[in-house]
Amino acid sequence: MKITAIRAYKKSLALKKPYTIARDTFTDTVNVFLEIEMTNGMIGLGAACPELEVVAESADMTLLNLQSDALLWLIGRDIREFLAHISHFQHTLGQLPGTMAAIDIALHDAFGQWIGIPIVNFYGRKHHKMLTSITIGIKDVGETLEEAREYRDQGFRALKVKTGRDEQEDAERIIRLREEFKDHFSIRVDANTGYTTAQLRYFLKATKNENIEVIEQPFLPGKENELLLFEPSARAIFTADESLTNVQSALTLAKQVPYGIYNIKLMKCGGIKTALEIASIARQAAISLFWGCNDESCISIAAALHAALSCEHTRYLDLDGSFDLAEDLAGGGFILKDGYLFPNDRPGLGLIRL
Repeated sequence: MKITAIRAYKKSLALKKPYTIARDTFTDTVNVFLEIEMTNGMIGLGAACPELEVVAESADMTLLNLQSDALLWLIGRDIREFLAHISHFQHTLGQLPGTMAAIDIALHDAFGQWIGIPIVNFYGRKHHKMLTSITIGIKDVGETLEEAREYRDQGFRALKVKTGRDEQEDAERIIRLREEFKDHFSIRVDANTGYTTAQLRYFLKATKNENIEVIEQPFLPGKENELLLFEPSARAIFTADESLTNVQSALTLAKQVPYGIYNIKLMKCGGIKTALEIASIARQAAISLFWGCNDESCISIAAALHAALSCEHTRYLDLDGSFDLAEDLAGGGFILKDGYLFPNDRPGLGLIRL
């Protein structure tokens, strides 16, 4: 089955409500979309939402790359060789993770549709379903509790709480969440590189009895050695995020072992193929996996879910990016029920074009 056409475009998608992290406040998100059409009329869908501050690639750069003559190489290629096609672009565009993610996801979706099975089944499903967390941005205590009540009423069982601006208020928010909701929620924390060593020590001490599952990247990239000053029990829940962008960084961090968990995002590493390479490194180093996202279309969220459920050492999901969108260009891809995510078992990534 040959590839006959390629189309790329971008769209600014409004968020249902603004949210704040340690670095910024967001009201919308720009996603870049890629369509790969085959001889039989099937269309594989890809999407990208890279963060310029993390991977040095913007959505505008992604669109320019996807509309360049480099993508014409795919015309006339056989979809059965999709992994070889991804490898080709890794050699030519491998330093552009947003671009690579869109190409990788669209090729996976097209191949899965052609062969007639979900991508997670192609790689071998290790998990049927997993809880996903839903994210609360940096807010005061009252707003945090109010939003948590909304998520409880919607059926969610895991929260990811953004922190990193004021360690004392951060700790109070976690303590109050646990007081009000007891064990209803699993609680995860994302500091977005916002802490100093002293601030992190304060936060850990203040919340030591609150059963926090995960603390994502408390320090800026390059400060991993400072994490080694903390107890092994703390490092076990420290999670590499901004520092984990490719296979090389995964290898380096596996040797140092400052983190017990890797947060894999397709928008950081460039798609499913590279994500699974990083996952393989983590497995050899006894590092657990936490799959995350940006504010993304359900297209790339579905791709991350399929990859995550194919890895035995996946422990956590934070694939809530499409829940924040007031609009999207596709639907389907997965089912959310009682806080659990699972694929819909349609071929490819199970997507429906809207």
